[in-house]
Amino acid sequence: MDPNKEYGMKDHCLGSLKGQFLIAMPNLVEPSFFQTVILVCEHNASGAVGVIINRTHPFLTCRHVFEEIQINCLPHIASNPIHIGGPVHSEEIFILHGAPFEWNGSLSVTPFVSLSNTLDLLNEIGKGSGPQSFIVALGCAGWAPGQLESELSQNVWLTTPAYEKTIFDTAVNDRWESALRHMGVDPLWLSSQAGHA
Repeated sequence: MDPNKEYGMKDHCLGSLKGQFLIAMPNLVEPSFFQTVILVCEHNASGAVGVIINRTHPFLTCRHVFEEIQINCLPHIASNPIHIGGPVHSEEIFILHGAPFEWNGSLSVTPFVSLSNTLDLLNEIGKGSGPQSFIVALGCAGWAPGQLESELSQNVWLTTPAYEKTIFDTAVNDRWESALRHMGVDPLWLSSQAGHA
């Protein structure tokens, strides 16, 4: 069975995947990306960049990061986990956030999520007056020109429009399965088909 035909990916080379989820197929066994869900934040002729939304650091919380950059942080913000956004620029901060969006340097990804890494936004988040929905991540995922297209042709990713609830409201460990189910895929069926596409 061809997953590209089954799930409508045949036109992926014809346009940008910005604002889409990349959902790792079971045959993608590289540790950095196994069973990951990535929000593609930019995709053009220069390549692509995205943030993994379903991996958290084993011990780092917002408190550690905010203390490192000397920004005050309310207790309920401080306890938020730090996400592992990907293996590229692993010491840089990337913030996925919901409304409001009027922050310096924010990149609109979809109508409901933007990407930023600016201090003004971190200050407001720390005070509890920034966006109520946010992910603070270290690192991102990046692809050189044509690299993501090549990976898609090898059937290692499924793509589907990003879904706000999966990013901000679903438990981290459930996001891979949630993203699959939202596009009508049973994760158990998909796992049983690994290696047979």
